[in-house]
Amino acid sequence: MARNIEIKAHARDYDGLRERAAALAEHDPMHFRQDDTFFEVASGRLKLRRFDDGQRSELIFYQRDDRDGPKVSFYQKSPVSDPDAMQALLAAALKVRGIVSKERTVYLVGRTRIHLDQVDSLGSFLELEVVLAQDEDEESGYREAREMFEKLGVAERDLVSLSYVDLLDPHYDRGPAKQDATEMEAAAWPPAR
Repeated sequence: MARNIEIKAHARDYDGLRERAAALAEHDPMHFRQDDTFFEVASGRLKLRRFDDGQRSELIFYQRDDRDGPKVSFYQKSPVSDPDAMQALLAAALKVRGIVSKERTVYLVGRTRIHLDQVDSLGSFLELEVVLAQDEDEESGYREAREMFEKLGVAERDLVSLSYVDLLDPHYDRGPAKQDATEMEAAAWPPAR
């Protein structure tokens, strides 16, 4: 499976983050409207992503821990030529968990993707993805993600541990044990690796 190191945070200063990301980026940003339909699966997360051009869509499966700060994500993607048929098939076989709709602006800085997201019903977020080479250890990705967050001026209090679909789900289990663990990890930011 492919891997990247991810961090997510609330984008309280969206305009400032956009300016800092643009200053770091090597090219003009890319803009997308994306709709992600998530399906219930035994482990990890499975989503069908549709882009606003009506032509592209992809099926994405990924696994990562729900915790603040940098975390490794294992993922697989496959292009989907008929998203309507794929959605109908998956909805028949699996329960639809939720739909996340967002405007995404992507800045590329080397192998790091900076996502500035405006998520419907949630607000503004920053997400980093540091793409790892096949045999690369994760430490360099953690280090790069932490350094990029510092350059962008993101505060540790703004870190987010959950995916957008979890944040939108009023029934998602955020029990005391999970909340306590999240608070302890945030207090240890940046995590030593």
